[in-house]
Amino acid sequence: MILESGRLFKWPLSKSGATEHNSHLNRIASILLTAFALTLVIGCEPDLSKKTDAELGLNPQQAQGRHVYQSYCTQCHPAYSSSGNKGPRLKGMYKKEYLPSGLRAEDRFVEDVILHGKRMMPATHLGPDQLQDLIAYLHTL
Repeated sequence: MILESGRLFKWPLSKSGATEHNSHLNRIASILLTAFALTLVIGCEPDLSKKTDAELGLNPQQAQGRHVYQSYCTQCHPAYSSSGNKGPRLKGMYKKEYLPSGLRAEDRFVEDVILHGKRMMPATHLGPDQLQDLIAYLHTL
């Protein structure tokens, strides 16, 4: 296909034109490579749900809390995944200033939501030890 200018290509085939074209191709290649690398990093998150308590470095209280979490919470809040959630992802919840509910990320507010529910989340009937174990585990996410 010949362009209106009479050239076969949009860029001139002189040294300066070739350099300009190569620079443009290098930028495109860099952008594509960066996007590909980010996709690999994001998509290759290890499946922590299959790791043992010891592999996750959990102490006995946190390990008990993990079992409470698996019994009561994972149906809506998968601990290590963002897919299939009915409720917000809780990974890193204590690293933020506020919880998804808008409350401050403090144990007393988390305990209140767990015990009494909020919006779509139902109240959960846990004993005091189960609640403290669960809170200890949530801090590890």
